[in-house]
This record gives sequence, structure tokens and C-alpha cells, in this order.
Amino acid sequence: MRLNRVLQTVKSIPAIVDYYSRFAPSPLSIQKFIDFGQTNACEKTSFGFLRQELPVRLANIMKEINLLPQRLLTTPSVQLVQGWYVQSLQEILEFENTNPETEAILTRFIETVVKIKKRHLNVVQTMAEGVMEMKERNGLDQKAENSIQYFLDRFYMSRISIRMLMNQHVLLFAEDHNSRHVGCIDPLCQVETVIRDAYENAQMLCDQYYLCSPELIFNVDNAKDSEFDVSIVYVPSHLYHILFELIKNSMRAVVEHHGADASSYPPINVRVSRGLEDLSIRITDVGGGIPRSEIDLLFNYMYTTAPPPSSSPAETPPLAGYGYGLPLSRLYAKYFHGDLQLHSMEGYGTDAVIYLKVLSSEANELLPIFNKTSSRHYRTALPTSDWSSPAYQRNFSTGRRHLPNTAYKPRKKSLTSA
Repeated sequence: MRLNRVLQTVKSIPAIVDYYSRFAPSPLSIQKFIDFGQTNACEKTSFGFLRQELPVRLANIMKEINLLPQRLLTTPSVQLVQGWYVQSLQEILEFENTNPETEAILTRFIETVVKIKKRHLNVVQTMAEGVMEMKERNGLDQKAENSIQYFLDRFYMSRISIRMLMNQHVLLFAEDHNSRHVGCIDPLCQVETVIRDAYENAQMLCDQYYLCSPELIFNVDNAKDSEFDVSIVYVPSHLYHILFELIKNSMRAVVEHHGADASSYPPINVRVSRGLEDLSIRITDVGGGIPRSEIDLLFNYMYTTAPPPSSSPAETPPLAGYGYGLPLSRLYAKYFHGDLQLHSMEGYGTDAVIYLKVLSSEANELLPIFNKTSSRHYRTALPTSDWSSPAYQRNFSTGRRHLPNTAYKPRKKSLTSA
């Protein structure tokens, strides 16, 4: 893939995006990240891979942005996000034909990657503001909601993957390493340590907001050996993001269900079980549970059970209200082919279960790919459903007549059509 071959015939960004979107992203496993970082870490090799892979990942999701409802595309926030992606693609493509043997080029590439990371720091919030702008201005019908839900899952997953590649490159080649980490991956990620860090920070927020908080009870089962200290090859920041969101939600549920003036609260129970295939983390609360009709809605970006947070930075940060916490947490879990599931007993409490791959060779990136199948989701009419559909059965009690578009499936790696 050489940019000059494109520029011979076209000069516009849309044509360049169209060209690079014909190629499927190359998913990597945690094992590949580890092997490269520990034994074969070569800055020139990483540079060569990223200058080809980043345009492909950027272009694949940029093609899908253009398929969003026009009334969303015209919002100032979404136009701002589009501008960021165009600018970042242009900056990466400047290195298409540069010589990696030059130290100055490698240094400038790292500086460019750092600049792009900073530019995209508020993408999640800005895109969310775009959706809110559209809802306030034009409302939201079921078809548009399904398209936006489908897109946001893929858009944010793409963002996670792009930042993963950038973080690895910067941490491996721009900073001195004295820790055991390989980039942002910890080969011996201590699960209990991450859990307790997430609990302590959620507890601090809960105490600040409610002036009380439930305690934590921790248990572990390790089928691999008799050790109770469970570790896994994983990205600690990803695991922390998931755990903090779930524990924070459990604390809020417990305190609000039992009342802020209660003399005591049932604890949050966390059990970790490492099997031969999955490492599972179950977070159990006695916070009153969730109606069955709302379980699927909790992973909807346009749904929240809490009032919107205040825009004033002077006020106490709220414990909930943004609405994107659970959907994003599930994407972080699914990124390396794990999962996040909720099981609830209305009137009693909720179990949230995180599944992570034990074998790093099986923990492959789950990447969105733009092709005819994905683009069809934005154009087709709402599917009809009947009682034999599992999704219909899940949503029967909600009164929703159409199937929710929440499925996220990996695409076959292939060269897609124009």
C-alpha cells in the first residue's frame, strides 16, 4: 500500500479513506504483543507496521461515520470528531514513504503518535455530546437508535484498538522501562491488586457522595494450581476500567436501595475463579436488583438510570449519570475476546460477571471491519421478530416491537470491496 499510487489519480481525503478502507485490519493477540515487546522489539519494525495499520483502522471506521443519520452528522460535536480523524489520518500518511533508518523520522513519528493520542482524548465525551445534540434537536426514532447503537459499539472498539497500538509503540520506544510491563501489558497482572485499587477509588467516590459505602469481601478459586494469588497476562488499565465501573454501580445500588441513613450495608462480594480457559470475576451486590426488562437497556448508550451529571466542575463529581460506563466496559472486556454479562434478581441484587481469556494466544483483538455487511446495518429497515427469536423473548416484557441491534460480531479478515 503506497500513498503515491493513490495520489497519482486522486487528491481528496474521501478517496484516500475509500482506498485504505478496502483493506481489513490485522488483529493481534496479547501473545503477539508480548513476544514482540520482550524478544523482538525493534522500533523500525513497529514503525513500519503502524504506518500501514493505523491508516487502515482509521479509514475503516471513518467510512462508517459517513453512514450515520444526516441529522447526527451535522451536529457540531460529530463534525469536530470527523475533523480530528481526518487530521490524524493525514499526519500518519506523512510517513508513508519516509525512511525508517533515519533516527529523526522515528522520533518525529513518536511525537506525532503522542499528539494524536492527546487530540483524541475526549472523543468519547464529544461523540456523546453529538448524540445528545441530535436528540434535543430532532428526537430519536427506533431505526436511528439502532444504527447509532451499532455504530458506537464499533466506533469505540476501533478507538480502543488504535490507542492500544499507539500506547504500545510509545511505551516501548519512547520511555525507559524498569518494570515488568511490556508496553501497557502486564505479563503477571495481579487480579486482586487491580480489584482492590478499583474498590478503594470507588469507595472514595461513594463516601464523598453518600458519606457511606459498603465493604468488600474477596474470594478466589484457582483451578490451575493451589496458589491463591491469581495473575493473568492482561492490560491492567483495561481491567481497572471495567472493575471500577461495576463496583461503583454496585455501591450506588446498595446505598440507594437500603438508604443513605442505614446503620450498615451488605458487602460487595467479589469472587475470582481461574479455570483452564477463562478467568472469571463475579461482582455480587444486594442492591435491589434490576427489572428483567432493563437488562439489555443498560448496555444502550442512550439509556441511563441516573440524572445527568452537572456541568459545573465545582460541584461534587456524581457517582453515575453519564450512561456510557457499562457499554464501554463491555467493549473493553470483549476487545480481547472476553465478555461482560449481567444477571439480576429484581428485589434482591445483581451479579456482574467478567470473562477474560486465560491463554494469551487466544486473546485476539476483536476489530470492526467496514464491508457490505456492516454498511447494510445502516440502510436496512427494522427486522420483524416473532416469539421464536431469543432476542424477542428477552425484550417481550419491555413492549419493544423491534429487535435491539446490540450484537457485535468479529468479521472475517479479508480484502473488502470498494
